[in-house]
Amino acid sequence: GFTFSSPYLHDNIVYAGHEFFVQCAEERNRHGECSSLIICHAGCHCRIDVVQSRFPSSFTITAPGNELAEMLFNSTCNVVTTSKSNLFGESVIKLSDENNSNVFVGDNPIADNSFGLVTRKDDKEFSDIINWVVTALIYGEEHGLKNDPSNCQNYTSLPVQTPDLNFMNAVYCVGNYGWKHLLNPDTRSQINNGTSGMLYAIPFTEVGKGLSGATASDDDSDALNVIKKRRLNCGVTVPDSFDGVITSSKKLVGMSVDYCKALAAAIFSGSPDQVNVTAFSQNDGFVALNNGVIDVLAGAKVEKKYDFANPSLNLEGFDFSSAYYYGNETVGEDLSIFALATREDDAGFSSFVNCIVWATLHAQEKSIRREESMNMPLLPWFGQDFEWALRDVINHIGSYDQLYEKHFGLISSEERGRNRLNEGGPLVHSIPGLSH
Repeated sequence: GFTFSSPYLHDNIVYAGHEFFVQCAEERNRHGECSSLIICHAGCHCRIDVVQSRFPSSFTITAPGNELAEMLFNSTCNVVTTSKSNLFGESVIKLSDENNSNVFVGDNPIADNSFGLVTRKDDKEFSDIINWVVTALIYGEEHGLKNDPSNCQNYTSLPVQTPDLNFMNAVYCVGNYGWKHLLNPDTRSQINNGTSGMLYAIPFTEVGKGLSGATASDDDSDALNVIKKRRLNCGVTVPDSFDGVITSSKKLVGMSVDYCKALAAAIFSGSPDQVNVTAFSQNDGFVALNNGVIDVLAGAKVEKKYDFANPSLNLEGFDFSSAYYYGNETVGEDLSIFALATREDDAGFSSFVNCIVWATLHAQEKSIRREESMNMPLLPWFGQDFEWALRDVINHIGSYDQLYEKHFGLISSEERGRNRLNEGGPLVHSIPGLSH
């Protein structure tokens, strides 16, 4: 298995080519005048599963990505699938000019892609280092920091503790996120300033509503089965001034409680009550999680000091799910990011927990409400006992908007700020913990 860094690029997959046939492809029309449609697609980045779910194999050709432009202009195909960031690459421009032909780009993205750095999941510390390098590049752009040899510091010896690495060297010695147009300024993900949603559901295959060939590893299943033999112990962080009843709370605390119950539903075949919910302060919650008092901490703040092992705090380091709530801080301020936290020594359980948050975002993206939970895909990676986990999550708490409205009420998109599904705006922001 693998670990992925925070995405540094979010991109759309689109149809491009001859205008008439691009429209055929967008309308999923392969009959009549559209019967000559041939779509060339690269299997690596352009979501082959989406194309195969929309057209029979006789209408598609899989080819290396660097050959798609040539195949389009020599009429091997009349449509290609491509990411917008690659669409205006040198090969397309060159061949378009040589053939005195314009490439028509479809208006409707067929899928989204996120790009990050990938590491093996057996070295969590190295994966964390890679992720913080990406975060440093983004942080540099947020604060207007650039390549600066005077601040590029060589180590005389490596720090004893990994968190003490100077991640800002990535900026000062190389450059920030947009350094020298490392990414096309028209297509790279810009910094989110709070005026557009930051919630994003990582794409799930459309083929057969599941991945029939996927199997769980022994570690993945064993971690869940240990909990299934007792009850789930879930901590929820609360403000220092909190004096309410945690299980009947609203806003962020209430939302976090519901994610605890949703995780229980996913583990215990649809039963959300097999969970002990306990309130903690932020620091005490991480201590309880570290010591095994709880299995997961909801409402955990994503910060550098909790990501790595921290001997001064006697903590071993933690994994965080996708975020389910963001603060309203401006660019340049440390952003409040709230997620589900797990111990980082159990990658399988951490992945399962992440699927719980993902389920609510996927349901929102696909307009699947609580009463339509059977439309959720099966979860293929953790064994047969947990195949219905995503359906059980949505059957209990519904889509993200249903959950949000339960705890925050009906408010405008503008007031929700980052806490809505992204619909094309910037998705990138740094994680708190760096300073310059």
